[in-house]
Amino acid sequence: MTDLVRPDITRLLLDWSRGSKDALAQLFPLVYDELRAIAQRQLRAERTAHTLQRTALVHEAFLRLIDQRSVTWQSRAQFFGLASQMMRRILVDHARKRSSVKRGSDPVRIDLEELQDGAAAPPDTSLNLDEFDQTLQRFEAIEPRAGRLVELRFFGGLSMEEAADLLEVSVATAKRDWNLARAWLERELAREAD
Repeated sequence: MTDLVRPDITRLLLDWSRGSKDALAQLFPLVYDELRAIAQRQLRAERTAHTLQRTALVHEAFLRLIDQRSVTWQSRAQFFGLASQMMRRILVDHARKRSSVKRGSDPVRIDLEELQDGAAAPPDTSLNLDEFDQTLQRFEAIEPRAGRLVELRFFGGLSMEEAADLLEVSVATAKRDWNLARAWLERELAREAD
């Protein structure tokens, strides 16, 4: 997405916050490709025969976003940050439903080593997505900003610079938060595995 389009997205989000249905209709085509890219990054960690497809994930997240009546949209970054959060919740809910319906099925697996670059790990590594989400929620209660950084990078696929910008911190601060988050999550997940 070019820098010329970004101000239009912010303007449309502001208009939408004020109740403009026309702004919402104009917004969807502008954000669709970026939402699909976020969905693609998140689905990389899923098994290959996943029943939730990228388009369905994008549409479900967008429907949840437009249902957010209490949000006062302020920026493009805020919108995509919330979109990443919605997709995380959809995937975790989907994984929980699937495992409750089909006991003994292979859980979605991720590896914290793969979090170094923010990319989702291939399936069949060391950690169940549901376990990771629960551990991340505990961490977010202690360190909200660092937890949000993990969410933005792992689930949203944002670069360190993009996540730092969204969190309104320097890249150096984001890197410190990232190192803290990885160390804490690795320690807690190792305890749970024992």
